[in-house]
Amino acid sequence: MTAGAWFGGRDGNRLAADAAGPADGPPVVLLHGGGQTRHSWGTTLTALADAGWRAYSLDLRGHGESEWAPDGDYTLDAFAGDVAAVAEALDRPPALVGASLGGLAALAAAGGATERLATSLVLVDVAPRIEAAGRDRIATFMTEHMDHGFASLEEVADAIARYNPHRPRPRDLSGLQKNLRRRDGRWYWHWDPQFVRGGLGAPDETRTSMIDTRQLEAAARRVDVPVLVVRGRMSDLLSEEGARELLELVPHGEMVSVAGAGHMVAGDRNDLFNDAVVGFLDRHRRPPGSPS
Repeated sequence: MTAGAWFGGRDGNRLAADAAGPADGPPVVLLHGGGQTRHSWGTTLTALADAGWRAYSLDLRGHGESEWAPDGDYTLDAFAGDVAAVAEALDRPPALVGASLGGLAALAAAGGATERLATSLVLVDVAPRIEAAGRDRIATFMTEHMDHGFASLEEVADAIARYNPHRPRPRDLSGLQKNLRRRDGRWYWHWDPQFVRGGLGAPDETRTSMIDTRQLEAAARRVDVPVLVVRGRMSDLLSEEGARELLELVPHGEMVSVAGAGHMVAGDRNDLFNDAVVGFLDRHRRPPGSPS
């Protein structure tokens, strides 16, 4: 059974989460990608709970039901600070599973902590070096309907199908409502528009990235917990070379390539994704009372 939960972020901002699994199970925190919500993991939360984990799926700041940053601070440091605050609020260090932006935030938090923040780290289709073309395609998708929204759920489904042409278009569109807000008769993405203002919202020729490659490379070198990189084999954001470069920084890390999946690995092949992640976390599960 899934229950609601709330956490305090770096700045005292409220972060919404779903929780599932035994209360005394080892904790694991799911951190979605930019522009997504805590509902973007498919059955992963349930799969982890069924395996005995106390699983939390978090809405990042400015996304879903979590509070928007009043000062518009959506830097990587802010997201990483929230991850650290959530991890420290739990009774023991959690495993961190982060997709795209959530993965970068988890890497920055784990690698920047003075004390061990996590027991293991799963990075889903992201690394310090990503492909600019893939980044820009995501930015275009996120910004093209930001101001005017959608007239119907059909329009939303059409936009998603254009972005993810290899994924079957859903027949039941009601599930899309979890990622949208209804306002003035139109549908809008469930995140703060300030999140994509500036760099992501700029024209292609001036578009910038929140990613500081050197900062993330330094964080990766400091990570000494088990690391799994999950790459969508069809991804245009994380190349094979980018993933290999990350593993050179984290030589104790592992990589899994998921066939039939693009950047949205958990949504594209939820079954294979769950098998890889639950299997990895179970192999590195820390019993209660073990050193963190």
